[in-house]
Amino acid sequence: MKNILIVEDELPISRVLKAYLEKNQFHVEQAFTGDEAERKFDATSPSLVLLDVMLPGRSGWSILEYIRKKSACPVIMLTALGQIDNKLMGLNQGADDYITKPFIADEVVARVQAVLRRSTNIINGDQVRQFGSLKVDFKAYTVTLHGIELAFTPKDLSLFLFLAQYKNQTFTREQLIEQVWGMDYEGSDRAVDLAIKRIRRSLENWPATEGEIKTYRGLGYKLCVYE
Repeated sequence: MKNILIVEDELPISRVLKAYLEKNQFHVEQAFTGDEAERKFDATSPSLVLLDVMLPGRSGWSILEYIRKKSACPVIMLTALGQIDNKLMGLNQGADDYITKPFIADEVVARVQAVLRRSTNIINGDQVRQFGSLKVDFKAYTVTLHGIELAFTPKDLSLFLFLAQYKNQTFTREQLIEQVWGMDYEGSDRAVDLAIKRIRRSLENWPATEGEIKTYRGLGYKLCVYE
């Protein structure tokens, strides 16, 4: 049974989400403040976090940053803020999805299920590929650079593994959305650009002579490997 942590200070909303998630066979923990969220996250190691942005004392952005320093656990942001800048902020900081209030509880459950499916959709294959000092293990679902494992969000890791699986091939944003985010994704393809930006930051110490992620304007992205 998957464990979901709901971080929401509005008790009626938290109760409704808990009831719907439990109806769909999830185990649910609740937190109502930022400090409580950190304690519950460390104690329960949830499979996914539903995280409200507007919390008493500390913002959801602060909690998201705390989670991302420790874990690739999927995080869905919940907020009444519908402006595109806030959505981009969440995605840029490593959120896996963004749901604006008011929402339908059934939709939240469906988004939780979709994010969990994507986060566990490991690329098939049992080989390890070495791209110079970069080692990609498709079975273990890890990427190491100079012997040190790189930290990615689940979606960023899925995106990079897909590009690595098909190195030196160019994919459009639409193709990457379909392969990594899924057909049910309703957001902007800007999410691809933000993910590529984060991946490049993680790969900044990968020698350019060994490989790079290249942008092809009007086409898309390609992981170029110089072997």
